Amino acid sequence: MDETRVETRLHVTDALAAGREIGLDHGRAHFLRSVLRLSRGAHVAVFNARDGEWLARIDGLGKGWCSLAVARQRREPAPEPDVWTVFAPIKRARIDFLAEKVTELGCAVLQPVITQRTAVSRVNVERLAANAREAAEQCSRLSVPEVREPVSLSALTAAWPAERHLLLCAEAGTATPIAEALAAALTAALAAADSGADSGPWAILTGPEGGFAQSELDALLELPFVTPVGLGPRLLRADTAAVAALACWQAVLGDGRRRPPRGAFLPA
Repeated sequence: MDETRVETRLHVTDALAAGREIGLDHGRAHFLRSVLRLSRGAHVAVFNARDGEWLARIDGLGKGWCSLAVARQRREPAPEPDVWTVFAPIKRARIDFLAEKVTELGCAVLQPVITQRTAVSRVNVERLAANAREAAEQCSRLSVPEVREPVSLSALTAAWPAERHLLLCAEAGTATPIAEALAAALTAALAAADSGADSGPWAILTGPEGGFAQSELDALLELPFVTPVGLGPRLLRADTAAVAALACWQAVLGDGRRRPPRGAFLPA
């Protein structure tokens, strides 16, 4: 781990290697120059899932432009849990919160899904992607979640990959407490590992503020890849439910037992 002081982390799509120079777009150049008030010679960290995290030096900085000289690697690429957050869109402040927090918790994909009771008619995918990117930069992960276009619940389940387990956060009807369901899944995963099999990827599904329609719940419960789970006796808001369920999943089946690498967190 390179411990040169860095002022911020930036996600970039450019290939990262020692000696490369990369340019930043207008918005990010403005952030470094006018918000952080950095100047030539200051160090930042740049990262992506393919190449890991690298130390870079501001080589040039002006109004609306910035060039970075990539110096050396700080962290190597590392595998991350393959878990999706599938959620019915909710109001703006709450959907921003959801995108930020599930990114911090290691979600790989954010998939908005339109249900019968979804009240939000439009999803600003670009805004969600920006929120996810900023959260990834702040929480020291190496990847940024993919943010997908909204789809209907019926279209989603019709095209669902059979190998991906789906935890349905069901506010009504029969459902196993999430801790019990995840413990059983962990036992099955350990047995599969012993036999050389892969337990497969996961997703978590939460409904709209008014809950799923009964017909939707009935249809979901007929699907072989769906496990209905309960989140306790209290009625949770949609964004709270998504965050709570993902935190439980990460603690049991994800990377909740891992510790951050030395020096991963940057000074403010």
